[in-house]
Amino acid sequence: MFASPEGRVFYAGTYFPPTPRPPQPSFRQVLAAVREAWTERRGEVDATGSSLRDALAAAATAPADAPPALDQLASAARAIAAREDREYGGFAAGPAFETPKFPNTPVLRFLQHPALTETVPDAAGVASRALAAMAGSDLHDTVEGGFFRYATRRDWSVPHFERMLTDNAGLVEVAFAAGDEAAATDAARFLVDVLQLPTGGIAAAQDSESVIDGARNEGGYYRLPAEQRARLQPPALDAKVVTGWNGHAIAALALAGTRTDPRFLEAARWAADAVIEGNVADDGTLRRASLDEIRSAAPATLEDYGGLARGLVALARATGEVAYAERARTLLDLCLTDDGIHPPGGGDAVLVAQGMQPHGVPTDGASPSGPSVFAAAALDLWRLGAGERYRDAAEALVRAAAEVALASPLAHGAILEVALGLITAPRQVVVVGEADAAIADAARRVAADVVAVVSPAQAQAFAAAGFELFEGKVAQGGEATAYDCRAFTCALPTTDPAALV
Repeated sequence: MFASPEGRVFYAGTYFPPTPRPPQPSFRQVLAAVREAWTERRGEVDATGSSLRDALAAAATAPADAPPALDQLASAARAIAAREDREYGGFAAGPAFETPKFPNTPVLRFLQHPALTETVPDAAGVASRALAAMAGSDLHDTVEGGFFRYATRRDWSVPHFERMLTDNAGLVEVAFAAGDEAAATDAARFLVDVLQLPTGGIAAAQDSESVIDGARNEGGYYRLPAEQRARLQPPALDAKVVTGWNGHAIAALALAGTRTDPRFLEAARWAADAVIEGNVADDGTLRRASLDEIRSAAPATLEDYGGLARGLVALARATGEVAYAERARTLLDLCLTDDGIHPPGGGDAVLVAQGMQPHGVPTDGASPSGPSVFAAAALDLWRLGAGERYRDAAEALVRAAAEVALASPLAHGAILEVALGLITAPRQVVVVGEADAAIADAARRVAADVVAVVSPAQAQAFAAAGFELFEGKVAQGGEATAYDCRAFTCALPTTDPAALV
């Protein structure tokens, strides 16, 4: 609050960032504008604060190297939407639609971002139509759940029958955003019932081939009805537990566990504990993968640090256990160095010795690239109140990719989704109290960037660990209480579930 000596408030605000984020001015700009107005235009200030607000709006210009603006991102979304196959859904490489069709979940999640609702009204519809087409096609295994790798025909028929962790984890999130709980649950049960290993880690994929009547058969197992499948040995698993990919599965299963079946949340917790136990070296750094509980010597990539961190943040929100968020913060901190954002040691020593380190901006294919998922994890930590350095890291990665991503948006959906997150005030819903309270159930159905249901003790633990979103949040009068916030500015606490709708 800025007030005259008589106590008359002439300007107020709830949050001012350290640098301008249009339409928000920086705090320094606020102070300068207030001083100038008070010393040089006192009469106007006494009459109204509108002139000060106008001056601040004009001052809140983006820096020259700012992330993409909404109009640029909307143009990218429209370019993607123009590539939609209006007859069968999804996208193909050219107007003839002759190439294979992939789920391309990073692009679908970008199109589903609420920030595009007004500027590109049909963006989410493009994603929903693609999902519906896949769910109703041969790409979808209705017996064991999950989706196959890609279809070789425009109508999503004749699939390549391999089933991947990455595709199905992404489609869980796409399906929930589209309101299709059945498709989301189907993909989640595949991750748990088929890919989850006895150790808790989640296998990378399931083979397309099986043995039928003594001969190897491409896709034959998947074409059989349930009762005939049950008599056959399932296709083999690629049992590598890839660190970053398990992070994608943990995030998807944590979401599924809060929306549908609690067993998915327990599976996410089991997978997280397995990766932390099996894929972390003695010095605390990550390894790329493990197989049969033998840790790989290959160091983890930025995708692994970001992917696992994002999964752990999602698990922390879903369970209320701050230890997962703290572990995620530690993983990102290992990569935030004075000379840039990269895994500890600068990457794989073997690749460095051979001059084979990747250059340029990586694309987002079946799953987000390393920089994209790291940026997403950093933004998630910032939304919990971990500090501005994490938002700065996400912004730096988006700036580095912006030019290439805007030029070819179909190949960069994940980093463009993060870019939208940077220019949108996040919605953060925290419920403090009983996990089975009606208002907690209502919160879990809210479309928000953060939904966390925590006990009073858990809220205190988050705040004590430096996650400022949870500071001062209590169960008022002993009742489960919701705090509905926009960019850390919260409405009055409520115990009424209807207030969250």
